[in-house]
Order: sequence, then C-alpha cells, then structure tokens
Amino acid sequence: MNSPTQITFRHMAASPAVEARIHEEVAALENCFSRITSCHVVVEEPHQHHQRGRGFHISIDLRVPGSEIVVNHEPSMHGIVAKSDTGEWEKHLETQPDHKDVYVSIRDAFAAARRQLEDYARILRGDVKHHTGAAARY
Repeated sequence: MNSPTQITFRHMAASPAVEARIHEEVAALENCFSRITSCHVVVEEPHQHHQRGRGFHISIDLRVPGSEIVVNHEPSMHGIVAKSDTGEWEKHLETQPDHKDVYVSIRDAFAAARRQLEDYARILRGDVKHHTGAAARY
C-alpha cells in the first residue's frame, strides 16, 4: 500500500487493540489484492442515549487503481417482542447481539470489503462473462 492505513474513531475512545485488529484485516486484504493504494477506516459507536439497538458502524474506503471501494457496514435491526412494565406485549427494534461487539462488526465489514475487492479483481482479470446478444427465451 502506498500510504498507511488511516483509522478514525467517532463517539468512542481510540483503542490500540481495535487498531491492531483493523491492521490485521487490512493486511489480509492486501494478500487478496496487492494493488490497494490507500485505506481509511471509520469506527463509530452511536450516541450513548440509545439504550437499545446500540451497535458499531464501520466504514471502509479502499482506493485501488482506477476505482474506489466503499463499504458502509451498519448493524441490521430486528424486532423483538417483550412484555413492558404494564404487562402489555410490545415490539422493540434492537441490533443483532453479535453486532454489539466491535470486533464482530469489524470482521463483517472487512468480509464485505473482501468480497467487493475480489469482484473488482475478477473484472480486472477479465473473468467476468459479458453477454453479447439478447438472452435466449425459453
């Protein structure tokens, strides 16, 4: 890589362990595709006033020759049904439990980046089939 990996933390304190994990993931991406020119990773924890559904948002911006690969990984929400204080059943939105862990969020975001990088490499190699005519109808 031509420039060092930039890591930005938003709404949370910088963590050397998280930075080390991100550098490991970037090194794995470089093994997959060695022509990455720059990488910027943003790790964001939503504001503290959200008691339910707090998960980590990971954004990865990879620059490669002739293109840019951007991954915005936000935890998906799912509904859970629970009894409220009044005894009524209510539905709440909450992130999947796995994505409340920053390391799981980083792993999933870099897996998405790896898939996009592999697709880009296939296009460069010419492994992607191009349809020349109209598709046959059955």
